[in-house]
Amino acid sequence: MGFFADFKASLLKGDVLSLATAVVIGGAFGKIVGSAVDDIIMPVVGLLTGGIDFTQKFVTLDGNSYPNLAAAKAAGAAVITYGNLVQAIINFVIISFFVFVVLRAADKAKKKEPVVEAAPAGPTQEELLTQIRDLLKK
Repeated sequence: MGFFADFKASLLKGDVLSLATAVVIGGAFGKIVGSAVDDIIMPVVGLLTGGIDFTQKFVTLDGNSYPNLAAAKAAGAAVITYGNLVQAIINFVIISFFVFVVLRAADKAKKKEPVVEAAPAGPTQEELLTQIRDLLKK
């Protein structure tokens, strides 16, 4: 087989097609989760925290004070934007919870296979032979 034939064969394997499908669906699901977090959950979190925008929390390393992050960046000050880390942690927790709920619902929606009880074990071959022997002796 040539190089292109091998390449075509590997692309048409079920695993590759399943992976490609999962990536496309995952991208769409990521947009849904992102929208749920940004448009529904984060406004509620903002309301609960008194309207704090964590992405605007920063510390300047030059010792000067700036009214906001944009002013500090415009002045060329080195800043540590710890608020972005806090926001990323909040997003991670919310997204993780959202994915957990969806996966749990999907798991419950799966059709449960009925539990097949094991058939009672019959006598072993040795036991049957012993019974036959005993019957023949009588």
